[in-house]
Amino acid sequence: MRDIKIYSDLFGDGLHNGQIKWTPYVQPGRSAVDVEWLYTAEQTGPTGAEAYIAHFRPGSYGDLHEHLGYEVLLILEGELHNDNGDRYPAGTLFVETPTSVHQVSSPTGCVALVIREKGTRPVTAADFEKTTAAAAEQGDS
Repeated sequence: MRDIKIYSDLFGDGLHNGQIKWTPYVQPGRSAVDVEWLYTAEQTGPTGAEAYIAHFRPGSYGDLHEHLGYEVLLILEGELHNDNGDRYPAGTLFVETPTSVHQVSSPTGCVALVIREKGTRPVTAADFEKTTAAAAEQGDS
């Protein structure tokens, strides 16, 4: 048996021709993001891989989180912003490494292919500041 999903013309009209069935990505700290799941951790195991096409509507943002494994993002349309000031326009591919902490947003909206080796862990701003301070302190030693 062969079970396969095919998405056509994603660099053309394929993002808007109805072949993608967007569902809200409901998660604390995330707003105005819809996804088309390609595969989920439910299918690959509790710490398994997941992949999806994400539609960040204008003004959307994700939660502050730490990556438990590698994540590959390919921006298909629009522009994604990272909390460190980086901006990723359409055609940009970037890789987040394990233990990387960040928060993304899209003031004007974007669509991205997201492939995660493992999931993420929510991080509070206070936890992030403690970790950053501890790392800076170790660097001074």
